[in-house]
Amino acid sequence: MNEQIEYDFQAIQDKWQPVWQELKPFEVQNEPGDKPRKYVLDMFPYPSGDLHMGHAEAFSMGDVLARYWRGQGCEVLHPIGWDSFGLPAENAAIKRGVDPKEWTYANIAQQKASFKTYAPSFDWSRVLHTSDPEYYRWNQWIFLQMFKRGLAYRKDSWVNWDPVDQTVLANEQVLADGTSERSGAVVVKKKLTQWYFKITEYADRLLDDLDKLEGRWPAKVLQMQRNWIGRSRGAEVDFEVEGRAEKVTVFTTRPDTLHGVTFMVVAPDSDLAAELAAGASAEVQQAFSAYLEQTQRQTEIERQAADREKTGVFLERWAINPVTGERLPIWAGDFVLADYGHGMVMSVPGHDPRDMEFAKKFGLPIRQVLAVRDADGELLPDPAESFEALVGDGEMINSGALNGLRKDAAIAQQIAELEAAGTGRAATTYRLRDWLISRQRYWGTPIPVLHGPDGQMQPVAEDQLPVRLPDAAGLDLKPKGSSPLGAATAWATVTMPDGTEWQRDPDTMDTFVDSSWYFLRFFDPHNSEKAFDSAVANSFGPVDQYVGGVEHAILHLLYARFVTKVLHDLGHIDFDEPFTELLNQGMVLLDGAKMSKSKGNLVEFAEQLQQHGADALRVALVFAGPPEDDIDWKDISVQGSAKFLARAWRLSRDVTSAAGVDFAAGDSKLRSHTHRLLAEVPELVENFKFNVVVARLMEQVNVTRKAIDSGAGAADPAVRESVEVIALMLNLFAPYCAEDMWANLGHEPTVALATWPQADESLLVEDTVTVVVQVDGKVRDRLELAAAVSEEEATAAALASERVAQNLEGREIVKVIVRLPKIISIASKPAA
Repeated sequence: MNEQIEYDFQAIQDKWQPVWQELKPFEVQNEPGDKPRKYVLDMFPYPSGDLHMGHAEAFSMGDVLARYWRGQGCEVLHPIGWDSFGLPAENAAIKRGVDPKEWTYANIAQQKASFKTYAPSFDWSRVLHTSDPEYYRWNQWIFLQMFKRGLAYRKDSWVNWDPVDQTVLANEQVLADGTSERSGAVVVKKKLTQWYFKITEYADRLLDDLDKLEGRWPAKVLQMQRNWIGRSRGAEVDFEVEGRAEKVTVFTTRPDTLHGVTFMVVAPDSDLAAELAAGASAEVQQAFSAYLEQTQRQTEIERQAADREKTGVFLERWAINPVTGERLPIWAGDFVLADYGHGMVMSVPGHDPRDMEFAKKFGLPIRQVLAVRDADGELLPDPAESFEALVGDGEMINSGALNGLRKDAAIAQQIAELEAAGTGRAATTYRLRDWLISRQRYWGTPIPVLHGPDGQMQPVAEDQLPVRLPDAAGLDLKPKGSSPLGAATAWATVTMPDGTEWQRDPDTMDTFVDSSWYFLRFFDPHNSEKAFDSAVANSFGPVDQYVGGVEHAILHLLYARFVTKVLHDLGHIDFDEPFTELLNQGMVLLDGAKMSKSKGNLVEFAEQLQQHGADALRVALVFAGPPEDDIDWKDISVQGSAKFLARAWRLSRDVTSAAGVDFAAGDSKLRSHTHRLLAEVPELVENFKFNVVVARLMEQVNVTRKAIDSGAGAADPAVRESVEVIALMLNLFAPYCAEDMWANLGHEPTVALATWPQADESLLVEDTVTVVVQVDGKVRDRLELAAAVSEEEATAAALASERVAQNLEGREIVKVIVRLPKIISIASKPAA
């Protein structure tokens, strides 16, 4: 035996890193081979500094799956790159007085070095950085394809404005509390001319195709996307407005309640409100102006809070109900949003709590058109008397031809009447809004559009791409509300063939454009002619397994799904969903809180790596719990994992049988244990039960050590078989230790490319079972019995046990409960 030799993780890391560097075992060729292909992808990192513990956990999870599929005989694409444009790098560079490019690429170099030590099985030949012109050229190409198809457009609108970072935000980048996910500042509204991608054109497909992902993506992610898209079916109703030639179209999910409309409310920050207010008295115009200013200081979350007191201004204008002909007063109210429907709602206070609050506040009429009963069948009181809105289903009343109908039938009939009269139509609306992609910052992809002296617009020709960022030297990058690129005069000014001077668009693209298609560029990252080769993309894609944080459940995943569908429709790829399976890992906490450098509760990745080594850290993180659960660092034992790895490694030095020995000649009991492991682990891995796999390996190490020390010894072929299987499986979690074990067993590198043996079905049949015998709740013996033992035989064996008999001395058996093959429980009492 060789147990006197110490397990030295640093020496083993130093030994194998150069070998792997030379062998390049994880590089994959684009030309298909004989093996089935798998594409495993981790959400690529942002280079804000060195890797942290969140990275350590996430990338260990993805690597388990990549290494597992190689062990199953697959050719696995597992690439890495950096999401390297964006505000954090730009803000950090401004703070330090350096070029964002310099800051970004220095951090990438640091993260790359840390990755090399941590040893995920990446194909390092496919590295990409989204801030490279060779990459963002294709962002611009995608923009141009969108523009040609009418999916990229520019318009004036009220946008979400981050007052700290001085840039606009997409709706998805505003958190539930109304703050910026970037800076944490309270987001305000500002009117600007901006670029959008028309994601709403794909709303139905984005929603309906979530059904394809059921059981493959976490249920909560699917629900979050469904809620965000927020499809509502109902009707568009055209209301005349006195003194206005054009009708105003209103969307409602309850056209059956049109007889109950008593007033209209328009969003104060909509163009319609400004137009209507302009026709009112000077006093109302002044009140409206003050109200609009007040509204603009509030977040959308505040405006829509259910418990907030309703406010509003009567605009001295009237709409006409197309069903009843009734004149309806028009109010401006901040609980209505400018980008919902058409910026105006019809108010039915008798059957909508929000409208009821508004009506009570301003003394507006309340009319009941729905008779609703309680659980006992009793009619609920008229809302005009109770001041409680009646919601839900019921029988229509006070509604002409709709009287007596229930909700669905009444909606259908009312829509039919509207369509017949030409005053409305069935319609669908969505919570989803078009994707605002322009940003007023430097460190991003320039938008490839030119603006002429007379307001003309012209896309940059594809053969003129990329439109490169100008050098940052000499530019003031501090956020100031307009893009720094506008001040780069030499860059921004383009002289056309006719001698006129045009200006480049000064904005850059949202970095979620970068990450919406990066998984496609990995297929063909060095292609200078195309974003990717379609044949290669269809050979590898879509991504079989995607791994990353649930914080990207809406933003990134929704945008990636949209861009994939557009590229599919343009004929560039055969698939229209990017990620077949999704695994969301939890967070690594410290004392129950998210780690933060600013809060001083940070466990440094580099320190743990230096102190314990990559393998021990990886095993500890995987073993701490199910991947989707948050784990607390105080509950993690890296030292314990290091001790386990040392025990496993020593097994490989103790084996004395030769490589290639006939395993069938080995101890059958150990072989059965080994093959049960081979049979169980694939299902465990594919169900993401990585921590259970580590537990099984720990058990196998202990069983094998026992066989060496008390069985046939280190020369037993079954011992070699067990240790080889341990090395193959340990490769999922601890690649250095596994590789060294593989070499100690006489094999050439690399264990990561060795195919796992299949479980021998004949060895899975258990000849004996271990039955635990309890007396009065305490374990008194463990019996090895035939697997086919009967309850009577098992009971007899238990009572014949000397240790059981000793514990029953002077006692009377009350009951014997037999639960084969696990346990026999004997209850007793003192003998009379």
